[in-house]
Amino acid sequence: MNSHNVRTYKSAEKLAREDQLAWKIAEVAADDVPLDDDVVEMIGNRIIDNAAVAAASLARHPVASARAQAMAHPLAPGATVFGLASGNRVSPEWAAWANGVAVRELDFHDTFLAADYSHPADNIPAILAVAQHCGLSGAQLAKGIATGYEIQVDLVKGICLHEHKIDHIAHLGPAAAAGIGTALGLPVETIYQAVQQALHVTTTTRQSRKGEISSWKAYAPAFAGKMAVEAVDRVMRGERAPSPAWEGEDGFIAWLLSGPAAQYTVPLPAKGQPKRAIMDTYTKEHSAEYQSQALIDLARRMSPRIGDLSLVSDIVIQTSHHTHHVIGTGANDPQKLDPGSSRETLDHSIMYIFAVALEDRGWHHEGSYMPERANHPETIALWHKIRTVEDPIWTRRYHSHDPREKAFGGRVVVTLENGRVIEDELAIADAHPLGARPFARADYIGKFCTLAECIVTAAEQERFIAAVERLPALRPDELAGLTFAVDPARLGERATRGIFDWKRG
Repeated sequence: MNSHNVRTYKSAEKLAREDQLAWKIAEVAADDVPLDDDVVEMIGNRIIDNAAVAAASLARHPVASARAQAMAHPLAPGATVFGLASGNRVSPEWAAWANGVAVRELDFHDTFLAADYSHPADNIPAILAVAQHCGLSGAQLAKGIATGYEIQVDLVKGICLHEHKIDHIAHLGPAAAAGIGTALGLPVETIYQAVQQALHVTTTTRQSRKGEISSWKAYAPAFAGKMAVEAVDRVMRGERAPSPAWEGEDGFIAWLLSGPAAQYTVPLPAKGQPKRAIMDTYTKEHSAEYQSQALIDLARRMSPRIGDLSLVSDIVIQTSHHTHHVIGTGANDPQKLDPGSSRETLDHSIMYIFAVALEDRGWHHEGSYMPERANHPETIALWHKIRTVEDPIWTRRYHSHDPREKAFGGRVVVTLENGRVIEDELAIADAHPLGARPFARADYIGKFCTLAECIVTAAEQERFIAAVERLPALRPDELAGLTFAVDPARLGERATRGIFDWKRG
């Protein structure tokens, strides 16, 4: 990997294009290197993973709303939408939008955490939509997805957004634009301009993940994918972007990140080096914020040892800065302790998640969030006995570059009313590549079949999995197979009419 130093330059310094981060990203995207076999396998896994979560979320209101918006923009050849027959095509940016919301709604797909946060599979809906619309092959799609993962992971390793309250989709937009550029085989100049446009239009605040968290948490990554498609389209028509996007005197680093004196180091593959960043990422076994994955596994391990949970006096979760301040009591969000809070908010409350996981000795993507579940008096009592504290050791391990030391869990100290103390810790989730039960292809298929049960017919499930198994060999006319259709009754109630399907009278 090459390490690129990135800082602000005054306009008078005239930073050469070849020295700008956007150009270097574009060079990586345009470098047509073969994909390693394990990378292709993992890309297929993540396509399955996305479809699994989309199947389980099809009837949820935010997904129905996004799908209704997309259906108001039919286009031939167009791209497919989860849940609809493959012949129902819409404009690719709107397919990216609808599918992106479906994938993100349950907060249940893959993750990568370093200097910042990310769900790199958010790249897939936009790149797949463009590939379907433009008649690309499975091999071209796979290369595009590999680039999307590579660029997002590398940006996440090098540039912290959350400390400045910038949402992580500011890394996703440029990554998706780069991935689309790779899939289409665009030149460096075109990808360079598109990456910068995508950065400009996908920079938003982290309020979408703070306080009363709404459905926008699912919409935000879909918005970034949609903007990436539009950015590439504009640039292909000859339009340009404000440059340099990251390094400019009034640009991203100078005014939205750490200021003109700040310097960042972004790792990127050298020319000819394979794009393998997807192998550094990890999926979720449980439908909850990634920092809760190991703690859910720990809760179900500790619960039998604790026994009668009504005898618990206090639970302290010693964990990283991120877990404490984003999903723990360090966030100072009263909503995280409120049984009337939304699913999106409960998903970002480790106090709630740990309490339910202790009681149920597991986690369910729907049942664990139901209002009646959150309002159990015993759950509320236990929930309010849980607090988090930041432990420097766990913070250091969270930011470690050594995958053997890197950790996203914590240590839990349970004190019972009789003074007995029960302690245990878990660094990484069981499903993590280095965990007790690393996810492989069979686990991804199992997740899909579980979440698609009673929603997608067995025959349609088998057809979809068979298409993914042939990913590198898929012809352009077969790429529409990377979706699934369901009975319209499984799509839930039609979303309320909006501007796009407005009818007079």
